[in-house]
Order: sequence, then structure tokens, then C-alpha cells
Amino acid sequence: MPPEPSQLIAAWHSARDETAARQLIDVLYPQVIRIVRNHLPFRLDEEDLAQEVFAQFFKTLDRYDPALPLENWVTRLAMNVCLKALRSRKRRPELRWSDLSEPEQHALESLMRETDESAVKDDDVKALLHHLLETMDVKDRLVLTLLHLEEKTLKEIQAITGWSSIVIRMRAYRARGKLRKLFDDLS
Repeated sequence: MPPEPSQLIAAWHSARDETAARQLIDVLYPQVIRIVRNHLPFRLDEEDLAQEVFAQFFKTLDRYDPALPLENWVTRLAMNVCLKALRSRKRRPELRWSDLSEPEQHALESLMRETDESAVKDDDVKALLHHLLETMDVKDRLVLTLLHLEEKTLKEIQAITGWSSIVIRMRAYRARGKLRKLFDDLS
């Protein structure tokens, strides 16, 4: 049976045990890579961003309070690293038709015609949605991703972001309107 994360953290703190560090990474990797994939800035490699999360993890591990769940702390850390990457990236204010791949253009045309949804591949629609989200404000993108794509509850989003439920609902409402406008502008 693999050691508990608390034992691995203790081993890392006491002797900078590299085996414990590798085991910690193995335990936390699925959670971190899921967050990174959902909040990955356009044209950034997910493995590079996950590596940055783990670099920050070990850099700030001494600030971790063992009385709190490790998963929550890692989630917040990963979200902050992703938000920082999104903010640091220069972004175009608009998305153009030519920015879309052919499958994404086909998905958009099919959605506009409201044809049989089975003709549109889910991956193409997801890629189109990702492109639209890329053009949005970082916080708007975050709230839409957490609320609708990851299907988090308001309480979970509050724990991750530190925002009140009123702020989350208002930002989600406004972000959905902006997303609708982006979709309309493309069509």
C-alpha cells in the first residue's frame, strides 16, 4: 500500500527525499493535469504548465497547513499558476473565422444551421468553445469553466477562488452574455 501524502510530505521536509517527491507527484498528477487541461492558455504545453505547478508546490510546501485537505490546497495552487499563465500571455481581443481550424469552422456552421447534432463531433465543438473562451477575460473564463465545464458547485468555486456566491453568479451571468456575443459575432 502506498504511503499517505502526509507521510510523503514529512519525508520531503525532513530529508528532501527525492523518492517521496516522486511519489507525491505521482499521487497528485491526475488532479493537477485535469486542472491544467481545463485552464490551459492557448498554445501552451500542458506538461510545461503542470511542471510549473509542481515547482510552485515544492517551493511553497512549507506553507501548507496539514490540518487542511491537501487536495484543496493543490487545487488552489494549480488554479493560481494557470491564472498567472493566462494573465501573462498577450491575447488578441477578438477571434476571427480564419483562426478556426476546418473542423471548428464546420462545427460552428452546423451549430448555426441547427442541423442534426450527431453530425458535429464533440471534440470539434469543444475546440471551438475553447477558442471562444480564449478571447474572454481570465476571470470570466475561469468562472464559466468551473461552473459549466467542470460542473462545480458554488461552494466549490468559492473554495477555489475565494469569491462570494453573489460575485460568482453575477460574473457567470455576464460571462455567458459575453460568450453569446462572441458566438454571434463569429456567425
